[in-house]
Amino acid sequence: MKEDFEKKYHDVETAHWWFTSRRKYLLDLLKDAPKSSKILDIGCSSGIFLKDLEALGFTAKNLFGIDISDKAITNCKANGIDNAFVMDAQNITLNEKFDIIIASDCLEHLEDDAKALKNWNDLLKIGGKMYVFVPAFQSLWSYHDEINMHYRRYRKAELQSKLMDENLEIIKSSYWNFFLFLPVYLFRTITSSFQKNKTGEGDITIGNHLVNKALLNLIIFENKLLKIINFPFGVSAFCIAKKVK
Repeated sequence: MKEDFEKKYHDVETAHWWFTSRRKYLLDLLKDAPKSSKILDIGCSSGIFLKDLEALGFTAKNLFGIDISDKAITNCKANGIDNAFVMDAQNITLNEKFDIIIASDCLEHLEDDAKALKNWNDLLKIGGKMYVFVPAFQSLWSYHDEINMHYRRYRKAELQSKLMDENLEIIKSSYWNFFLFLPVYLFRTITSSFQKNKTGEGDITIGNHLVNKALLNLIIFENKLLKIINFPFGVSAFCIAKKVK
């Protein structure tokens, strides 16, 4: 992502409803995993999720993070994460095998997503699980994607297919941020003409505290529904996949 946008990203990632609600969903999914699990967070940013895992009881020495950004890894080190490395997510060269791999809004940044998924699969132990979140629907493409330096947005079926190409078994797949799909679609459609001059911040500012809290509570409620249903559309798509051989 662009340097000035990355600074704003690091400024808000701790409290912004989007990042907070997704971390909470992932933490809920992982709460019953063995606390000795070796975990890799791809695109770990400042390492907030890794610190959350540590607080949940996971062994710190088994928590790893990689990011393409020097600033992100500097932040990780400052946050006490020793196993944090500057690496290209298409070519992770860690001499480790992982029980769990997390990639939240990372795959869309990579020109060769098939190469990246093969690399990630090679890092996963037999029986290990991969959790992949990506932005959904090309119709939602906006200046936010451009300033984030995305290559694409995905449909759920496309993400599933790419994971299955690596012989990964799909355990669960759904769209995420279902309730806000229509507002986001309308907002991006209306504002697209104003952002042709490539100005603005993208969809990342926290804004009003009460609005941020309300949106956080809304998506936390959606997270609970995801335990029993899958959504037919949303702003993001995700898959949980298992390496069976």
